[in-house]
Amino acid sequence: MLEILYHDADCIAVNKPAGMLVHRSWLDRHETRFVMQTLRDQIGQHVYPVHRLDRPTSGVLLFALGSESARALSQQFEQKSVQKNYWAVVRGHLHGAGRIDYALKEPHDKIADALADADKPAQSALTDWRALAHTEQPFAAAARYPTSRYSWLELTPHTGRKHQLRRHMKHIFHPIVGDTTYGDNAQNRAVAAHTGCTRLLLHARQLAFARLSDGARVNVAADGGEAWQALMQAFDWAE
Repeated sequence: MLEILYHDADCIAVNKPAGMLVHRSWLDRHETRFVMQTLRDQIGQHVYPVHRLDRPTSGVLLFALGSESARALSQQFEQKSVQKNYWAVVRGHLHGAGRIDYALKEPHDKIADALADADKPAQSALTDWRALAHTEQPFAAAARYPTSRYSWLELTPHTGRKHQLRRHMKHIFHPIVGDTTYGDNAQNRAVAAHTGCTRLLLHARQLAFARLSDGARVNVAADGGEAWQALMQAFDWAE
C-alpha cells in the first residue's frame, strides 16, 4: 500500500518509496512493482503522471485523475508555478545558503536515447540550497581523514533538468550520499557500513501547487521513511 498524502477530485499525491519505478519501462523488464500501477489498483481508477522522480529518490509524487486535470497540472509545472523542496545528505560541511547556477547537458542512455541529439547545447539549470544541520562522524571514508563530515540540506530546484540535484551537488564537490552514479563511492560504503543505510539520500520533501477546483495553494509534505529516520538518529539529527 502506498501512503496517500493528498487526494481531491482532480489529483492524488503519494509518498513514493525509494527504489520504486514510477511506471513500467522496457529498460527494467524484470521489475514487477510500479507506483502508477500500484496506485491504480489501490484506489480503483486510472492515474496520470504529471512529473517524475528518479527510481532511487523518495517523496511526494503527484498524479492527475483525468486527462484534462493532467494537462492543467502539467502546465503548472511547465510555467514553474509548482514549488518543490528536497532533503539531501551530502559529503562535507556546507553552511548558510547559496545558489548553484550551472548549465547542464542532458545525459543520454546509449539504448533509450540512441536517436537523441548528442550535440544539443547545455541548458540553464538553477538550484538553491540551505543547510539544515551538520555532523562529524567518528569513522573514516578516506585514509587521510580519521572522521567523516556530512551536511543535511534543503534543495530547491528552479529548473527541471535530468538528475539536476545530483549533478549540481557533484559540481560543487558535495555529492549526495548513496549516489552510485555521481557520488563518492568511498563515502557511500562508509555510511552504509556504519549506519546500515544504503539508499540514495535524496527525498522530495514538499510540493506546492494550485488546486484546480478553486486555485487555493496546496502544500503536500512527506516524511523520509524508516531508512531516512534511522540515518537521522545515527547522525543525531532531529527531523
